Amino acid sequence: MHFTQKLELFPEQHVTQMLFKDVNNAAELRQDAVEGNIHAALINPTMLLSPFQALLAANKAIHSQSIGKMKTRSLNSEIIFNLSPTNNISEAFKRFGISHQDRSLLVVVVHSRDDSEVLSHIAIRVDGQEVPVEEFSSFSDPAKIRKLYKVSPQEESGGLLDAVVCRMATKDVM
Repeated sequence: MHFTQKLELFPEQHVTQMLFKDVNNAAELRQDAVEGNIHAALINPTMLLSPFQALLAANKAIHSQSIGKMKTRSLNSEIIFNLSPTNNISEAFKRFGISHQDRSLLVVVVHSRDDSEVLSHIAIRVDGQEVPVEEFSSFSDPAKIRKLYKVSPQEESGGLLDAVVCRMATKDVM
């Protein structure tokens, strides 16, 4: 059910996304991530329109790491930060990280090969039901996303996802 993609610019790196619903242990997972016991970005999927956003954020994070220009302390936190339309790190975690009461979860894992052991270790820790990544849109809240990214009606005429991805890609130069 998870979705794995090899990155074109970093062919030795793979990004795997796992989507969960009915999660009962978000607080525990969040604490484990903060303590470094889970090596994945734990993301609230309601603030994303597509798994493509997480893939873009992971690609940017790997690039930042490779050139020594990360703005956060770890690759996983850099992924969460790169989802945000602003450069405020704490705001990025508030909007895109998981909170104690969240019932849905997107897990993003960066690994160097199809490492099923790492993936199963994380999947086992989630007390919830894994669903196909194709069901992503059922978790999204487009109204909140539109507001967060300040997407104008003119921008949205090309598609909301395109407007959001443009904001994500250009936040460092704006």
